[in-house]
Formats: sequence, structure tokens, C-alpha cells
Amino acid sequence: MNPLLKLLPFACMASLASAREMSPDRPDTTESPYTVDPGTFQVESTLWGFSREGSVSTWSIAESNLKTGLTESSDLQLVLNPWVKEEGGAEGFGDATVRLKYNLWGNDGGKTAGALMPFVTIPSQTAVSTGEWESGLIFPVSIDLCEGVGFGFQTELDRVWNAEDSAYDWDFVHTAVIDFEITEKVGLFLEYVGVAGDHPYEATANTGITYAPSKNVQWDVALGLGLTDAADDLSLIQGVSFRF
Repeated sequence: MNPLLKLLPFACMASLASAREMSPDRPDTTESPYTVDPGTFQVESTLWGFSREGSVSTWSIAESNLKTGLTESSDLQLVLNPWVKEEGGAEGFGDATVRLKYNLWGNDGGKTAGALMPFVTIPSQTAVSTGEWESGLIFPVSIDLCEGVGFGFQTELDRVWNAEDSAYDWDFVHTAVIDFEITEKVGLFLEYVGVAGDHPYEATANTGITYAPSKNVQWDVALGLGLTDAADDLSLIQGVSFRF
């Protein structure tokens, strides 16, 4: 075997060791403004998810955000929904979303960071698909308040399909989250999410716990409770993020 090939695994480990701290977009709704390092791949997956609105329950498995770093300030993301099932109703492969995250400032230092994330959602044309293309722009910001405590917020403008009116509408999504570092490996977050548009206002309170056994792996579980009638009554997800 070529001696250089024997050194390849150690070179990869060294590369990850010097990489910026992993900052997944999950499990909260507020996206991270930090990008994946160029040449690095990151997988952020909801192993299983459950939500209920009224009498309708929805299950999902392996919803995943696949990322790769393009430059020091940008990464490319593909979000897939392999299996979505509404209880007593439709099931199938959900719509896919392509996203580009561009860090505006703070990627490698400073108390604050911000990014822009344009995205396009591609309809899968299955029974659980919207059947129409959608798009939007996300602006997430992160602020270090003090040792072990962080604050984040996000504004998002989405062009969404309204099946009832057979027309496109605008949704304005706004979030705020506070993160607590309980230990070096365990974190806790509390979050508010609001969605305004041509429909009753949706408000949700989210909380969750993260556990990072290493710098390249993070497990999580999160709970969401609807604060208004228009929002999902309950949501629960459990997932993992890792990079290589």
C-alpha cells in the first residue's frame, strides 16, 4: 500500500480537530449562522418525528439535512424527507429543499455572527407533497451573552403555496432562542417561533436537550407546544448530527 494512503485517516482526523466548532441547524427552529468547513460533510437527521394538530397526527422518519462546505464562508445543503405519514391519511416521500448558507460575519470569531440562507423547495409530487415549488430567504443571528449562555434570533420570508386558494402567499417567520451550556457535553434551549401570513397567527414554544459525546457528534431531543389554535398542538423529535 502507498505509505501516503496509510496517513490519510490521520490527516482527516487532524482536519476535523482544527475545524471550527460544529454548530448544527437542529434541533431548534432558529438556524445557525455558522457554516460547515470546506471539504467537510455534515449530516443532521431527525431519526423520528411526531406532530399532532387537532385529531391529525403526522409521523416522519429520517428527515435529513445533508451539508457540505463550499468555501470558508458558505455551505450547500440538501434537506430530504424520505417518509412522511399522516395518521389515517396520506404517506410518501416529502418535498426536498436545496439551501445555500452564506456567513456574513463571525464565522471564526467574535461575540456575534450572522448569515443569509436562500432556499428552494422542490415538490416530490407524492400524496404528502404541496405539489408546487416554494422558496424563501432566512436571516439568522447568534449572540454570545456570557459564558455558557447564547441568544439567537431569525427572520425569514417564505413564498408558500396555499392549496385552499390555489395561489401563492407570503409567510413571515420570526424566532428567538436562548441556549444554556449545562456541562461541556450537555446543552438546553428555550425557543419561541411565530409565523404570520394570510392565515391565523401561529405561535409555538420549543425546548430541548443536546448531548455531544465528541466534537463531531451531537444527539438531541426536542418538544414543541402550540400557543395558538393555528399551530401544531404538540411536536416531538429525536435526532443526531455528525460530521466527517
